[in-house]
Amino acid sequence: MKTRITELLNIEYPIIQGGMAWVAEHNLAAAVSNAGGLGLIGAGGAPAKFVREQIKKAKDKTDNPFGVNIMLMNPEADAIAQVIVEEGVKVVTTGAGNPAKYMEMWKEAGVKVIPVVASVAMAKLMERAGADAVVAEGMESGGHIGSTTTMALVPQVVDAVSVPVIAAGGIGDGRGFAAAMMLGAQAVQIGTRFVVANESIVHSNYKQKIVKAKDIDSTVTGMSHGHPVRAIRNQMTKEYLRLEKEGADFMELERLTLGALRKAVIDGDVVNGTLMAGQIAGLVNKEQSCKEIISEIMNQAEELLGNQKR
Repeated sequence: MKTRITELLNIEYPIIQGGMAWVAEHNLAAAVSNAGGLGLIGAGGAPAKFVREQIKKAKDKTDNPFGVNIMLMNPEADAIAQVIVEEGVKVVTTGAGNPAKYMEMWKEAGVKVIPVVASVAMAKLMERAGADAVVAEGMESGGHIGSTTTMALVPQVVDAVSVPVIAAGGIGDGRGFAAAMMLGAQAVQIGTRFVVANESIVHSNYKQKIVKAKDIDSTVTGMSHGHPVRAIRNQMTKEYLRLEKEGADFMELERLTLGALRKAVIDGDVVNGTLMAGQIAGLVNKEQSCKEIISEIMNQAEELLGNQKR
């Protein structure tokens, strides 16, 4: 399937793997890229040295394009931005800030810049700053979220900007892919389904929580201080929401979640860890290889979109 995004990024299928901190490391990124999508290494809060190591390891596993996701609040964001240029990475997605200060450097190095946005205003701002595309991410997604649903956000962003739009949030199968295309997207970004990929390093306890999840099993914490995060309900989210309701300050809440994502991903602590996952988790019911995931999504989507055209 050829779209503006497959042409822009030189990939076979218009599927991008989310740049999830701790989850999106070189094994997953390389596997997605080898399967014809675009794998991403999630820099998260990691130091620049670690990101460089991950890039080098991904290069050893794939000859296909892959990218890096930078959380711009990372204290080492400046150094990571430079690493991307030095290592010849061709795609960068950004979150939690404005990448404008790096745009000239990246453009000169031939890096395609794709910010993640949660509003039309931010999409327009990023286009003016020189973005090659944008990811319009709805609140159905796992992790840090905005306030608008994917169904409402994507077509409004498509109408507002001339650069290609990638839909994200609540997309986990070919039906979601086809719906995103009908809304005007040129690709989709998928996170939760790739968390349970065979090549994902995520602890089996975490994967099983997603596989067994129902439609109502995610919740949103952090609404009180403007940093909402969607995750699967557990003891940690229950305690967090109790403290929020009682008016706990930001620092007390931060202490509760310190290192909680690592606890879930690496240690398999599904009681006190943060099990970031989107509302689509209830649709994910098995572990598969990245190749199987992408093939299944594309086969279903192509059949649906083909029927629509007839």
